[in-house]
Amino acid sequence: MRKYLSATNGVLFLLCMMYLITYIDRVNISTAAAAMKGELHLNNTELGFAFAAFAYPYAVLQIFGGWVSDRFGARLTLFASGVIWAIATILTGLADGFRSLVFYRVLLGLGEGATFPTATRAMQSWITPSRRGFAQGITHSFARFGNAATPLLVAALVVLITWRGSFVVLGAISLVWVLVWVWYFRDDPNDHPSITAEELAALPPRKQGPGPRIAWLRLAGRIWPVTFTYFCYGWTFWLYLSWIPQFFLNHYQLNIMRSAIFASAVYVVGAIGDICGGVLSDAILRRTGRVRLARLSIVIIGFVGALGSLLPMLYARDINLAALSLSAGFFFAELVIGPMWSIPMDIAPKHSGTASGMMNTGSAVAAIISPPVAGYIIDLTGNWQMPFQVTIGLLALGALSAFAMRPDIPFEEDQVPSSGAPGALEPIGNQ
Repeated sequence: MRKYLSATNGVLFLLCMMYLITYIDRVNISTAAAAMKGELHLNNTELGFAFAAFAYPYAVLQIFGGWVSDRFGARLTLFASGVIWAIATILTGLADGFRSLVFYRVLLGLGEGATFPTATRAMQSWITPSRRGFAQGITHSFARFGNAATPLLVAALVVLITWRGSFVVLGAISLVWVLVWVWYFRDDPNDHPSITAEELAALPPRKQGPGPRIAWLRLAGRIWPVTFTYFCYGWTFWLYLSWIPQFFLNHYQLNIMRSAIFASAVYVVGAIGDICGGVLSDAILRRTGRVRLARLSIVIIGFVGALGSLLPMLYARDINLAALSLSAGFFFAELVIGPMWSIPMDIAPKHSGTASGMMNTGSAVAAIISPPVAGYIIDLTGNWQMPFQVTIGLLALGALSAFAMRPDIPFEEDQVPSSGAPGALEPIGNQ
């Protein structure tokens, strides 16, 4: 029992709760929108813009937020980020029109922009290399559970305390997390009062003070294949997050409750994929010692599996077959999360916050592009399945671009191969 209550597991649990809360706070507006729309006199275009307003600062802050966490530590960075996103959530409950709503959504994006790169910075010091895939997988699975739980949670709060009260309550919960985080977490595990000698011996060594200066262009050159691969995943993820409830509602003419049940089921299956991908990647790493094989094999299986799983839904008329196809597609797509978020730590352990920010910029850009492109396609063609055809193409590109990722070559030890071309590809199994 003492093992499960260890300081390292305590930190991992806090990070899991952060992923859960941040996703609830970013997607709660989708459930509350029906009640907000009439009171704030919003049309659908204004409401859609308010949804997207979050993504712009979120994308911009990925790299900068990661750099801040590398420079000042995860404890202070997540404290400041958490205060901002919690206040933004509370203020959303006080919105009096379109402009104030957009402003608060932008503020939310500013607060959450640095969170995931900073969490990776924290994991760099607190998670052993052999558990990185599992840690990234389980934290992201909590985010997916947040997706699944938000419609029912927010709907209940709206009924009990109105949509305004729902944002205030959720923002207050975020503030509680912030206070617990700053009280419990330490950037250096050596400074934690509950850490054991056994835990410290298993963790990677940590140097005191800020990390070395970053060779930005060299680091970007190493990370860009990871960024592009993650963009392909992000396109798929944001299509699911934005349009799956509407797909069941409109394509199969369901009522809102039944469509929510189908959508939630898809998200839950994705959460299982998050955990499985991380566990499998770590298992391969422990068995073979080959980091490239451990990461790329699961990523490629995820992309190819998602691609194949989505093909039946393009022709499915039966809702159950479509739901199974979409669920399997999301499961395989989510397999890539654990190994993908481990790769920045593998490549640039001294700059893991910055490197993961560079990678997550790909998904953040996809969050800006994918939902409106899907909406435009649906408006243009009236076909709710066609956006998934585009996604299948992006999944194929992601599987191909994954071969260019080199987690087996640490950034600090980059060397130009004697043959002349930097980053020349080797077989997946090479380390």
